[in-house]
Amino acid sequence: MESAEQSFEQGLKLIQRLGGQERPAVLDLFESLGEAEFGEQCVGFIYGTVYHRPGLSLPVRQLVTVAALTTFGYASAQLAFHAKGALAVGCTRRQVVESIVQVSELAGFPATLEALTAVKEAFAGSGSEQVGDAAGSELVEALQEVAPDVARYVVECAFGDTDGPLDPKHREVVTIAACTALGTALPQLKAHIHALLDLGGSEREVVETLLHLAFYVGFPASLNGLAAAREVFAQRAAG
Repeated sequence: MESAEQSFEQGLKLIQRLGGQERPAVLDLFESLGEAEFGEQCVGFIYGTVYHRPGLSLPVRQLVTVAALTTFGYASAQLAFHAKGALAVGCTRRQVVESIVQVSELAGFPATLEALTAVKEAFAGSGSEQVGDAAGSELVEALQEVAPDVARYVVECAFGDTDGPLDPKHREVVTIAACTALGTALPQLKAHIHALLDLGGSEREVVETLLHLAFYVGFPASLNGLAAAREVFAQRAAG
């Protein structure tokens, strides 16, 4: 069993990797309020322990976090941090943007625009290779009459690399994150848990997603999600 010091050291290394800074701002925030020890405990437990649990990879954990923060509509700073963090652990720009677009129906149009604005700024100067203008021009033209601003945001954020976006399983995972973050979409949450399992996802992936979310959406929402998952598991086991 790791000591608190070991967990903090492991968490510090990960948060440095995600944020690209030697001294994470979150530690300065807690220290400025006289709660440096609490800040270290948070980093140690969340980034040093939870993020390293088996069952969910680091890239998927970042996409789950991006989806949940998008749904809130008010966590732009945290969303920008985790969008950059997603790139740092191997996600592509298109995967991050696709995660936001995937949950837009649940998050709503204003929250989606806020999220796209945050990741656009986070990606600025990232140095990703740009794709030719043809694909972007086609998308802008297709959406020009209904949502030109959204089209431009998606093009600017998403077409910075050429790797594929989300596969069906990961679409379900980020949708589960959004439903959990809302806290009022249990029927939809159950439906998407069923869908993930039908696509070959495991119960462990579902549980780890919901446990991971506890530190971003709150324990009540996470516990409600876990209860919904338990119902789905029991229903499927009963045939």
